[in-house]
Amino acid sequence: MAKIGFIFPGQGSQYVGMGKELYESYTQVRQILNKANEVLGTDLSQLCFTGPEEVLKETTNTQLAVLSVSVGCFELLRNEGICPDIVAGHSLGEYTALVAAGSLSFPQALKLVRKRGEFMQEAAAHHPGAMLAIIGAEEKVINEALLQTRTAGTVRIANFNCPGQVVISGETSAIQQVRDLVLKIGAKRAILLPISGAFHSPLMKVAQDKLRQEIIPFTINSPEIPVIANVTADYMSSPETIKELLVEQIASPVLWEDSIKKMAAEGVDTFIEAGPGRVLTGLVRRTIPTAKCLNVEDEATFRKVLASI
Repeated sequence: MAKIGFIFPGQGSQYVGMGKELYESYTQVRQILNKANEVLGTDLSQLCFTGPEEVLKETTNTQLAVLSVSVGCFELLRNEGICPDIVAGHSLGEYTALVAAGSLSFPQALKLVRKRGEFMQEAAAHHPGAMLAIIGAEEKVINEALLQTRTAGTVRIANFNCPGQVVISGETSAIQQVRDLVLKIGAKRAILLPISGAFHSPLMKVAQDKLRQEIIPFTINSPEIPVIANVTADYMSSPETIKELLVEQIASPVLWEDSIKKMAAEGVDTFIEAGPGRVLTGLVRRTIPTAKCLNVEDEATFRKVLASI
């Protein structure tokens, strides 16, 4: 039997104006964003709608904003009876997936993500770094470039996004050397991401250690629907395992391509990206070309989903 998978975006998907149309039109989205304002004690919704972009792009703000708009989109779909059989989220999006699965309450997710964002921003300030998307290169070409530049500094593959696209993460000078080399030896493109640190790399170890302590008192429940973990590309199960995987995720690669393949192997043939942007929709199309891919971020995309499901 065909299944629906919901996927939730991470940092980098934000843009000024996100969620505004849906907030103005739908009670469910208003309730979520107003709850975020209340829990955080700040006007997060206004930052989403009007910026400024420089402030929205700060890690501590971005993560909360993307989480909140994505949960709003999820609630909008659920209110229409469109519910997922399996969920997954890219990096930060994993927290949205856990809210959707009933493992984390939205207020708890906000509090945890606020700390996560603070720890990651602090780590990025102490260990400056960058992230680079490499497109159109075989993995062996990338590994060869990493090997040849290993004395330049810390660099790791951070995201296995889809066939022909990985993201590397590490020290800025080393990233630049890898970029020059991969373009020489076969990559089609190498694009620096608008990200403020070397996420999913060993440079995030300090943030990882802080989150490990911070997450201890948080209440996490067993998922009511299956959730695929970034770190393993397999199901999360017990609350203790979920906590450990969320901690590991900060400095570990995101196995997104394998996560999507796992969802497809479990019978998912329709993927709905709920939240700002459609980056994940593009990655799914390149991973499972036969899949039906939809997204919800504004009135037009929401109407399209209603007409299609």
